Amino acid sequence: VVTQPYDKISPQMQDSYYKSNPYNLVRIILGRPQGEETENNNRYSQAADHFRTWRREGILSQDSTPSLYAYSQRFSVPGTLNEVERKGFIALGRLHEYSEGIVFRHEQTLAKPKSDRLKLLRATHAHFGQIFMLYSDPAQTIDSLLFDQDHHEWQEVSDEYGVLHRVRRITESSILNIVSAEMADRKLIIADGHHRYETALTFRSEAQACSNEAFKQNATRVMMTFVNMDSPGLTILPTHRVVFGLPNFDVESFLRKSKDLYEVEELKKTGESEVMKRLAESGKNATSFAVVTKKGVFLFRSKAGSDAHIGKEFSSRQRKLDVVNLHSLLLERVLGISREQVINQEHIRYARSVSEVLASVKDDPSVNVAFLMNAVSIEQVREIAFSGEVLPQKSTDFYPKLLSGLTIYALE
Repeated sequence: VVTQPYDKISPQMQDSYYKSNPYNLVRIILGRPQGEETENNNRYSQAADHFRTWRREGILSQDSTPSLYAYSQRFSVPGTLNEVERKGFIALGRLHEYSEGIVFRHEQTLAKPKSDRLKLLRATHAHFGQIFMLYSDPAQTIDSLLFDQDHHEWQEVSDEYGVLHRVRRITESSILNIVSAEMADRKLIIADGHHRYETALTFRSEAQACSNEAFKQNATRVMMTFVNMDSPGLTILPTHRVVFGLPNFDVESFLRKSKDLYEVEELKKTGESEVMKRLAESGKNATSFAVVTKKGVFLFRSKAGSDAHIGKEFSSRQRKLDVVNLHSLLLERVLGISREQVINQEHIRYARSVSEVLASVKDDPSVNVAFLMNAVSIEQVREIAFSGEVLPQKSTDFYPKLLSGLTIYALE
């Protein structure tokens, strides 16, 4: 009955979820409209109907006492043999404007996804997925409290990526009080869920016109999964860029222009592991990309002073980021792809899989060039976010994603 986050559900996954269970959450968070959509009968009103029916029939049951949920995810890091466990906990968190200096974002948002999620929230008055929040606790006090004992009441489910998700409900008031006290003064960074967080802020403002005081108070909170950014299980994957559909693209011309800004080395070993190993080594002391073309794979290393050509709107912190360098110098300056085109995903798409990138350059005639990236570090995310700045979109891929439907927060 649980799903990946709504924005990670492909049409094929949506179909699979529909077939898997009549009570799968996809019918609410990414439902197919039944019949012609009208103002009063549409995918959002139908989602609300499902939610009301499932509650009435006892498919969904309300917790009778205050609770939080310990949440563990065990997984293999893609592209490696590393087995990792990420630990966190699900609880309600109070909404804060970014200007308050308590909750920090690390990326820009788009209007269209927020409009969609706001319509769903207005119709259902419920949150079905968690905002992925990072906090800092080098002592790992909360993780030790929630996970260092042997418990047998875990509920488990494996997802389509082989990730084992485990949750355990905790109701002991002593533990709840300790966690609340530990989290009281923590600053938070949104890892995933920027659009839903900002949607919740908008809905909180709308709810203040309601006469129901309990509803107004409930709307000031949102469901969050809190993960300690100082814990070993936090994993950020790189998001690679594939450029396509440029009408006058020429590999030789592209390489020639790029040499003004980068040291360019053609790689003799072009297997997936060899390329990513060289890229990781190069990235330790210079901005680096592996550039995949139909005529070979090249390692780009930034030349000294090349970041002076990055737009003045970027801070010194942002200029250190590979993704800012790539977008400002290679995409905009060399290839002529504007920021608006990047935002609208014109001539660019994104991929997690290196093998997918290599295959697309080889087999897809519309693909011009692709850029394999090193991952952004959590230290870079922390520095950028706490400074009030943002990274370009698709800079971070926190893996794995949080399942939707493990818990639900109904506002009434």
